[in-house]
Amino acid sequence: MADAAGRDGATAIARLRLIRTAQIGPVTYRQLIARFGDAASAIAALPDLAARGGGRAPVVADRAIAERELATAIKFGARHLFVDDHDYPALLAELDDAPPVLTLRGDMALLGRTAVAMVGARNASAAACRFARQLAYQLADEGVAVVSGLARGIDTAVHVGALEGGTIAVIAGGIDIAYPPENAALQERIAREGLLIAEQPPGTEPRARHFPYRNRIISGLSVGTVVVEAAPKSGSLITARLAGEQGREVMAVPGSPLDPRAQGCNGLIRDGAILVQSAADVLETIRPIDARMVRAPGASFTGPPPQDASDTERRDLLSLLGPVPVAIDELIRQSGFAPAVVQMVLLELELAGRLERHAGGRVSGV
Repeated sequence: MADAAGRDGATAIARLRLIRTAQIGPVTYRQLIARFGDAASAIAALPDLAARGGGRAPVVADRAIAERELATAIKFGARHLFVDDHDYPALLAELDDAPPVLTLRGDMALLGRTAVAMVGARNASAAACRFARQLAYQLADEGVAVVSGLARGIDTAVHVGALEGGTIAVIAGGIDIAYPPENAALQERIAREGLLIAEQPPGTEPRARHFPYRNRIISGLSVGTVVVEAAPKSGSLITARLAGEQGREVMAVPGSPLDPRAQGCNGLIRDGAILVQSAADVLETIRPIDARMVRAPGASFTGPPPQDASDTERRDLLSLLGPVPVAIDELIRQSGFAPAVVQMVLLELELAGRLERHAGGRVSGV
């Protein structure tokens, strides 16, 4: 069988089985592919790798699960896009935790445009929604793909404003799940006229834990993120923080100090975000970005492929791990081992259930 993109069915099934296996996250998936060349070979190597890490191999997702996921995507007119596919978004692929697979419905050509994320409060003011809608319309009219999360408030205004010119919605659940329910018609229209993206498998109802993962995709697709109204500690500020950590521009629309919904944006500007009052401000910020700085699509792993470690190296690295997360770069520095060796030992430990990965390239022992 073949999926909607015409890809060899056996290859797609093996990739999905590996991706949907517990204990295999985005970093682990890419390292396994870099080390073994393909998903089927990586699956065959899991028992030996986990044994070296001192644990049992994870239970690989059943073939029927992968086949069902492919069939459901086809049923809804969607396709799977894997991180090592040539047309996977280059900016997103730069992230260490880039999603191993995306499910997409709509106009794939939007992935080739310069993209800007726009996010903000769910309980946004009417004035902020109007401004967001106009700003999104103007950016899309300039050929910019406007990315948001299809939430209530600012996200909804953004998609409505940019729909005719080009908008990308990244959702927290499966490609076949409409959330929030009142945006079902808008979500379907984006899938027909824009682009709808999901990381979670079809049938997945969005949960609180899914939204931070969605947020990294919103900022990761974009050269910059604009925040329009955000209360302190809001999800929009998480997206802005992720954009900064990803090396992307962070922009914010100022608001009244008397409105709690403006405190997040005003704080971002105080801390160095670019103040935005018009589409011209956004375009001036993003247009100097040299296209040559963007990594070409198709590469699947930015670090060295993991290489086999000796028992001594494995034991020494394990002794450096504890319950407190530590940067992988620090492990390399303290151990004096080659980065490829360190990556292999961490891979073995994770597959054995003895390692946890954290944000910012940090790990801890379990």
